[in-house]
Amino acid sequence: MFCGPTKESFLLLFYKKEALPYLILCLLTAMPPLILHQSTHLLIINKPSGLACHAGPRGGPSVEDFFPQWRRGHDGPWLAHRLDADTAGCLAIARRKTTLIALQSAFAAHAVRKIYWAVVQGVPQAAAGTIDVPLRKRSDASGWRMVGGAGGQKAVTDWRVMAVGQGRALLELSPRTGRTHQLRVHCAGMGHPIIGDPVYGRAGKGLCLLARRLELPLDPQVVAVARVPEHVRAALSGVDFDRLEPG
Repeated sequence: MFCGPTKESFLLLFYKKEALPYLILCLLTAMPPLILHQSTHLLIINKPSGLACHAGPRGGPSVEDFFPQWRRGHDGPWLAHRLDADTAGCLAIARRKTTLIALQSAFAAHAVRKIYWAVVQGVPQAAAGTIDVPLRKRSDASGWRMVGGAGGQKAVTDWRVMAVGQGRALLELSPRTGRTHQLRVHCAGMGHPIIGDPVYGRAGKGLCLLARRLELPLDPQVVAVARVPEHVRAALSGVDFDRLEPG
């Protein structure tokens, strides 16, 4: 069972300046992330920015720390998909193996609808568009990143402008594929990096990327909507996010 943060967890939190107060609160109180949908076979949580889905080679806090609290039966639960550590929002967790298999098939068939919101630097000239740029992984002495261009895997993102202000724009992003860092690379590639992106843009007080809405083709259909976190609201303070709805 999750028993609170380790010494390494505290060091990670102090090192990651973009870690949110909510993440610290979760670790100090062993309180799991907010649950947006709950049933005997499925959970959808609102993952806070800064919390990894699973512990990497260096360890540290992760969503999987809370699995013992959500377990039903002798095994599970399981991540049905993943979000970058710094991406907030809807994350599906299967509590039964049959649900995991069904969701894996749905994701593979591109039958799951995912809508993201991102605050980006600058304002696109068009009101909407589609980015179709393959992505591949490139590694060097400094680490790795995803790059666009020939030789990569197909990656397609639909986007539209939802609001503008302060020389920035709020984009609704609908990925047709699910490549690593796809939205971050595609936004940067069109000249509008996501605010707070330390890899493809400029580091800030947190990555302004939210997995806003998740629609799962189960029976019955499951829909979850994540609240906009404070660091995203602050990046475009003149916009009333609560009046905006996903398309």
